[in-house]
Order: sequence, then C-alpha cells, then structure tokens
Amino acid sequence: MTDVLAVANQKGGVAKTTTVHSLGVASAELGRRTLVVDLDPQACLTFSLGFDPEGLEQSLHDVFVRRAGVAEVALPVPGVEGLDVLPATIDLAGSEVHLLTRTGREHVLARALEPVLDRYDLILIDCPPSLGVLTINGLTAARSVLIPLQCEALSHRGVGQLLETIEDVRAFANSELTVRGVIATMYDDRTKHSRHIFEEVHARYGIPVLQPPVRKSIRFAEAPARGKSILQHAPQSPGAEAYRALAAVLMDPSPTAGPVTPTAGPVTPTAVAPAAAGVTRPPVASVPAQPGVVAGTAG
Repeated sequence: MTDVLAVANQKGGVAKTTTVHSLGVASAELGRRTLVVDLDPQACLTFSLGFDPEGLEQSLHDVFVRRAGVAEVALPVPGVEGLDVLPATIDLAGSEVHLLTRTGREHVLARALEPVLDRYDLILIDCPPSLGVLTINGLTAARSVLIPLQCEALSHRGVGQLLETIEDVRAFANSELTVRGVIATMYDDRTKHSRHIFEEVHARYGIPVLQPPVRKSIRFAEAPARGKSILQHAPQSPGAEAYRALAAVLMDPSPTAGPVTPTAGPVTPTAVAPAAAGVTRPPVASVPAQPGVVAGTAG
C-alpha cells in the first residue's frame, strides 16, 4: 500500500519544504518510488528541485481545475532516480477560490492521486503554512501527518492549533488520519531553550518524536539555490545523515499516534507517553545513537 504523508505546520519557516525535499531524495535512495507534491502557491519545493515555476506549462493548479491529471503533470526530478514532483505555481493561489465552490472540496487532491497510487511507494505532501483549504486537502489525502517543529516557543504554540485541525479532518473527512510524529528541525542541543521545547512537545501532546533531530547547518541554506537537496549538495553532512536516518525510520509505519488531545495545565512527568517502537524520548543534553539511526552533530 502506498504510504501518503502530509508534512504540515501552519507556522512558516520550520523547514517543511526542506523536510519534504530531503526525505523525498533519501527515500528514493532507499529504492522507494517517491512522489513529492508541492501544495504551496509559493512553489518553494518546485524551485528547490531545480524547476522554474514561472516556466512550467502545467502544475497542480491544472489538476485542481480538471484540465489535466496527476500523471500528465508530474515531472521526474533531474539527478534523482525514482523521484517525481507534482509541481506548483502561483496559479495555485487561485485554486483555493476555485475549491471553495466545489462540492467535496476537501477530497479533490485525494481523488486526483488515486489513479497513480500504484506507481509510488511513498507520496510526500508539502502543505502551505496555513490551515486553509489547501492544507485540508493535504490532510484528507494523507494516511498520516509529519510535523516539522523548530524548537522555539512560537513554533510550539502552533502545534495545538494544528492538532485541533487534524481532529476536525478525522471527524469529517479522513477518519483514518494519524500523527506519524514530530521532526525537530534547526535543533540546537547546546541551548536549554531548544531542549525544553523538544521535551515539552512530547510530554504535553503525547506525539512520537522521531529520531534523530535535524541540527542547524548553513548547508541547508546553500542547497536550494543549486536546485539540490542537502543529500546531493553535502552528502556527508550531519543534516544529510539525519534525513537519511529519518527516511529509514519512516519505512516502518508502526509508530503512529491516533487522536491527540492537548494536555491542560503544566507539564508533569506523568504526562509523558511511553515511547513507541522506533521512537525515542527527547534528549536532555545530547541525543544518544539509536539502533538503525544516525545521530547528527552540530555543524
């Protein structure tokens, strides 16, 4: 069965696009036929993969307005065998208005993907930084959700809102939707603040925290300008190794969370959920190596 993952967080700048791009390349390296879907009108994923959004003849917008099917619009990513992209352009902003007039608008992406599910082992959906109709489409099409989380207070605050939206989607559009886990991005274990936020998210919401965290690195900023992922730009860097490890973890679909209700009041040790298989509890001062997981280092 094709694994469909939505990568979502309504806060911008938490590395959603970087996560989709890097996991897409890492999964293709592992031999998984992978499709990445750019659901953001800013088309940053499309650009990062080496395409000029302004020069594309077709995009996801054409799928939404029924001018083309996914198989016609999807493009192979240069230099990465087994990886395709369903690209975006600024026209996708107009798709939101169009979708609001459609009956069953939450299911448009899911239905569009159905004819190509047998072509791929993994589909990664890059949701826009909002909780609008495009993100709802991404969540409705997915089997589970990955939440990239920058370990800072403002990013942490948005998790509760996202979980409420996920519960709404479960109730009205996709009852099978689960939370696959949190990926800590731009993580700096040298600061108490990062470690505190990392620990609190796991404790308060009971969401699996996937290991290893992805540490800050200038390599992530350099790669998109070259139309490459960090795995291609700096293949031996800690960031590249972290995403390879995460892609390997995602090949095992077992550690998922069902309905998540935020815990009221202060966090206490009793609020921490038991660790699931393949998922470790957050680090206090450093991240120990996990079986089959490569832990990165700063740099």
